[in-house]
Amino acid sequence: MASGEPKAKKQKVSEKEKEKEKDESPAKKTPDKLSPNSLFGMGNPLLDISAVVDKDFLDKYSLKPNDQILAEDKHKALFEEIVKKFKVEYHAGGATQNSIKVAQWMIQEPHNVGTFFGCIGKDKFGEILKEKAEEGHIDAHYYEQDEEPTGTCAACITGDNRSLVANLAAANCYKKEKHLDLEENWELVEKAKVYYIAGFFLTVSVESILKVAKHASENNKLFCLNLSAPFISQFFKDNLMQVMPYVDVLFGNETEAATFAKEQDFETEDIEEIAKKAQALPKVNTKRQRVVVLTQGKHETVMAKSDKIETFPVLKIAPKDIVDTNGAGDAFVGGFLSELVQDKPLDQCVKAAHYSANVIIRRAGCTFPEKPDFK
Repeated sequence: MASGEPKAKKQKVSEKEKEKEKDESPAKKTPDKLSPNSLFGMGNPLLDISAVVDKDFLDKYSLKPNDQILAEDKHKALFEEIVKKFKVEYHAGGATQNSIKVAQWMIQEPHNVGTFFGCIGKDKFGEILKEKAEEGHIDAHYYEQDEEPTGTCAACITGDNRSLVANLAAANCYKKEKHLDLEENWELVEKAKVYYIAGFFLTVSVESILKVAKHASENNKLFCLNLSAPFISQFFKDNLMQVMPYVDVLFGNETEAATFAKEQDFETEDIEEIAKKAQALPKVNTKRQRVVVLTQGKHETVMAKSDKIETFPVLKIAPKDIVDTNGAGDAFVGGFLSELVQDKPLDQCVKAAHYSANVIIRRAGCTFPEKPDFK
């Protein structure tokens, strides 16, 4: 029917639509422009297992009520026991996967905007992880191997405290040649326009990160990285600095930024100066200037973009409403990415980041209500 319309009328409509598009508020979602697999993440997939436990259970495994540790041999049996003994909840976790999941939640439609790669085991926990990723409408493609079990993170809750015990296991076994290099997987990488990898993955497969980062750089797409934890800047400095020239958007919090500055001999503890100096580090794709986004808990977020520093106050929240701050950083990045992948202005990305972090800290684990209420 449309082909029979007079040309002049069609021209008018498209001009009108152009005007309408201009007038739309930047917060207005544009799902029609987003295609599946536009946002790509790669990292350590962990199944979060959370349960309210008792003091005897903590004592048995020498756990402090409020802590985050990596599992040692003495904790191996904990993961089976918590499932048998207590009422558990499962959530697809791991830093990058959390961020992709939050971005997808913020976007809502279409489904599968977020793609995720990582390594799991061929086991019950792996199956649960696949189900949870599907429920979150993210397109997860796991490298499955049977040498190591699926990585897990037990959240042992007593009162307001939660003791986290992470067992990376299979997450540590990701292999570029066995997964990323496969044609059908690499095609998914090529479909994306924004890439995000948490610094934690630098300990697993720097060659996989570099392959993705170089692709992004060569095609003028956006590659984002998170400093993730102080130990990454300290003990995986070489890997981090191999990837840094390809980083378009760098995320971190104030503690990670301070450690990074120290390790890079920035000779400053001022967060705005650190953001500027991180922005000025060598960069391969000179068509885009690096953006550095540093959070400071309840204090304002600092962003170095173009040649200026901008600060953004976070949303106020009463201490009594804070349930769990562990997923706040992942949620912040997820909110940011949800707008970045829709080509929204950077200040709008920060606004979305603050919104999603504010929602997630009111809940246990990196979980969220059915729909966002973001404007």
